Amino acid sequence: MGKTSKSLLDKTLGRRQFVSTLALAAASSQCASSESRYPGGQGHQLDTRSADEKLETYRYGALLDRARTPIHQLNGMITPSDLHFERNHSGIPEIHPDNYQLLIHGLVDRPLKFSLAELKRFPCISRIGFIECSGNCKAYFDHGPDTSAQVVAGLTSQSEWTGVSLATLLNETGLRTNAKWLLAEGGDAALMTRSIPIQKALEDAIICYAQNGEAIRPAQGYPVRLFLPGWEGSCNIKWLRRIEVGDQPWMTREETSKYTEPLLGNKARQFSFVMDAHSIITSPTCPQQIEKGWQEIRGLAWSGRGHISKVEVSTDGGSNWQPARLHPPVLDKAHTRFSLPWQWQGKEALMMSRALDSTGYWQPDATTLIKARGIDSLIYHNNAIIGWRIHGDGRITYEAFV
Repeated sequence: MGKTSKSLLDKTLGRRQFVSTLALAAASSQCASSESRYPGGQGHQLDTRSADEKLETYRYGALLDRARTPIHQLNGMITPSDLHFERNHSGIPEIHPDNYQLLIHGLVDRPLKFSLAELKRFPCISRIGFIECSGNCKAYFDHGPDTSAQVVAGLTSQSEWTGVSLATLLNETGLRTNAKWLLAEGGDAALMTRSIPIQKALEDAIICYAQNGEAIRPAQGYPVRLFLPGWEGSCNIKWLRRIEVGDQPWMTREETSKYTEPLLGNKARQFSFVMDAHSIITSPTCPQQIEKGWQEIRGLAWSGRGHISKVEVSTDGGSNWQPARLHPPVLDKAHTRFSLPWQWQGKEALMMSRALDSTGYWQPDATTLIKARGIDSLIYHNNAIIGWRIHGDGRITYEAFV
């Protein structure tokens, strides 16, 4: 250490404190050096998280086949595959990849079957995008104050999806001039089916066999699922086994009695495929307890209609809003991270966020949604602003914002 540096430290710390600091640093260095001489544990063929990291989905349902992503504990924009949310209708089927076939038939020139190996011979594409259950936030008004972000809005996750463009396969089969809709059918016991407009299939639909660099996991549709960027989760059929081309929608159970929202005036909204702009603060949130001083407010924003253009955060219940920083990359129809530094003064506060997407659509509050659609419609496509109340002792609780 040079004389100038030592002199400055002497003036700042005092000579006696400086000598003690040097002694402590030497002891720490010797300890670290001694410990580093011993090898660590063995490696494993399959690595796992540290035992100190307690990450898990929140499971529920009769078969425990429904799960919510711990969005309040994650960083970045990609959801680890084993933490992706799950919403199944009759359990998880076991499908051997060697026995897998995808049939495309109906209003096509050449009905064809594709094995998994044949699908992988086509040019592959990859896309980062979210999937969100349309029932995400359906219990908006029912949750108690001690509810985490995972339980409030954990039915959304994001992955890198890899597969073959559905447009490529339809080019192989050929489409007749009156082809307007597709019926996508899953290989689960429920034979989950949804009608899909042909325009979406040709625009950006992917027949996926990989997720985050590995084969799709069984709960996510192994060996093949349909991915429709920006559209409600039930349309992204898992364990995809059949696509029928037709000239009109099939009006299946999952698009009539289910996934159809009752509106005001004894009307209903059907085929509300696209997930509108949504956001949620993920940290600090319940059950965290913060201390007075600087905090970084963090969260997620997404839209099925385009990319996120702006996120604003309020800490006074919506009276004033501040622009948050969007973390790149900001992708089309994808989760986007946002953050805002904030100094908490130790007084009660109400935090919330709202998102603006590339179409100019602002995420609304619940009052606006109810006025436009009626409260009964919020069982699906509820993208209302979500509040978090900070109490004087630093505790944080959930609060529906109206």
